[in-house]
Amino acid sequence: MKAQALADHLAENPVDDEYQPLNIYFPDEEVNSVKVILEDTNAWKMFFDGAVNAKGVGIGAILISPTGQHYPAIARLLFFCTNNIADYKACIVGMNMEIDQDVEELLIMGDSDLIIQQA
Repeated sequence: MKAQALADHLAENPVDDEYQPLNIYFPDEEVNSVKVILEDTNAWKMFFDGAVNAKGVGIGAILISPTGQHYPAIARLLFFCTNNIADYKACIVGMNMEIDQDVEELLIMGDSDLIIQQA
């Protein structure tokens, strides 16, 4: 039935010489900003991410010291939530780890533009 509907639509709307494909601009496709960080800085780094799928919700964060020591943390959440909430929870876990380590300067990195902009 779906294939027939598609065939009927294409038959009723033939492509002619005037056809122009859509040129859609997505502003989020480009990098908004890039900051160069020197490797000799005393700042700690934190990477975070959350994932939601049909099997559950998982979060993770890793804290990296200036000397290169890694402190990972992962968890599976016992409730269902959106991707944004999972990312928030992962960021919170990472920030709690940095509080426990008495970190003075922290670079937070993640793939959620929403959380990065709000932070």
